[in-house]
Amino acid sequence: MDWEYLLLSVEAKVATVTINRPDKGNALAPEVLGEMEKLFTDLGTRQDINVIVFTGGEKYFSAGFDLKEIRKLEKVSNEAYTALFHRAYRAILFCDQPVICAVGGAAIAGGFDLTMMCDVRYASERAKFGQREIVLSLTPIMDPLWRIIGLGRAKEVALTGRIYDAQEAERMGYVSKVFPEGKLLESVGVIAREMATYDRGCLKETKQLANKILNEDLDGAMRLQEWLFRTYIGSEDNHRRIDALQAKLVAMKKK
Repeated sequence: MDWEYLLLSVEAKVATVTINRPDKGNALAPEVLGEMEKLFTDLGTRQDINVIVFTGGEKYFSAGFDLKEIRKLEKVSNEAYTALFHRAYRAILFCDQPVICAVGGAAIAGGFDLTMMCDVRYASERAKFGQREIVLSLTPIMDPLWRIIGLGRAKEVALTGRIYDAQEAERMGYVSKVFPEGKLLESVGVIAREMATYDRGCLKETKQLANKILNEDLDGAMRLQEWLFRTYIGSEDNHRRIDALQAKLVAMKKK
């Protein structure tokens, strides 16, 4: 399928999805969200893809809602538009594969929400983050934000509408690492390709486990993790990877 507002490339079991509306700062018009929902839903079914990188390139991520589109809405007729937003969010959040977000520029309001739906976030030094819904008299997405940075900090982000630079986003634990400007996609590509060499099923179940244990008590979480671990330990792939690692360690000792 051809995409008008998204670019897709696949290499070494890594799919890179790039929002491609630079003339509008990658703003989220309904057509962009519709493509996003369809593409991530499709990628989740593909067995040749182990990891997804989601980005807007080195200069942008997404300026958020297309305000001209939102301005057209009325309270009595907003259901289709808001449902579309949340279908796009859910397509990313519940995609089978780990989704790595590479934020090269501003990720504001709806753009910030998209980064929140990803499993891991990396940023360029030029990146900016802001949950600006409160400024527009809109309520924000609080979950999964509070799960990522804690409830107190999530309230600050949502209630102040403040813009955070990449370094502060890293300090609060929202971003895992900040890379030099112009080096984001190269650096994230290395991480993604390494991750993509791991067992696809194990990646999928680890992602699902991370989401599921948040709703368990400690005893239930420990039992769930024990059960899942038993389904992998001793498997043929587990043995193969142990043998490969041991052979590598032996070779290193001989040098």
